[in-house]
Amino acid sequence: MTKTLLIVFHSMTGGTHRMAEAAARGAEGQGVALRLLPAQEAGAEDLLAADGYVFAAPENLAAIAGMMKDFFDRTYYAALGRIEGRPCAIMVCAGSDGGNAARQMARIATGWRLRAIAAPLIVCTRAQTPEAILAPKTIDAEDVARCEELGATLAAGMAIGMF
Repeated sequence: MTKTLLIVFHSMTGGTHRMAEAAARGAEGQGVALRLLPAQEAGAEDLLAADGYVFAAPENLAAIAGMMKDFFDRTYYAALGRIEGRPCAIMVCAGSDGGNAARQMARIATGWRLRAIAAPLIVCTRAQTPEAILAPKTIDAEDVARCEELGATLAAGMAIGMF
């Protein structure tokens, strides 16, 4: 039976979307079914139908972006006690830090009793002015490769029953 990897992301300026797509590229061909969903389209039924997860969000104002928080708010109790032990990974796109958003998502994953397969992957774009923060983001090749590797690792581990 093929396992399913669900990647849920939110992106306002494209950076997190590029990171999620890179994780999906890394997961392709690793022996799992793949679903890549924007946070506003993902629901509890998607969580319940998947065997592993990547959660990817930008950090806005030192917190998870609102749309990703909305996803967690809408799905948390419906999935509570029903997805325990499944593997997950966290990715954050931030202007300077990203640590608080990573901690917030890690706490949610801990509440669900998910199993983190790696430390949160944080990509810093160094956007510090209002113009830079609101501008479309590019993710450099090294960071794209890290996202691809995270997706490949999670998917391969799921496929062989390691996670």
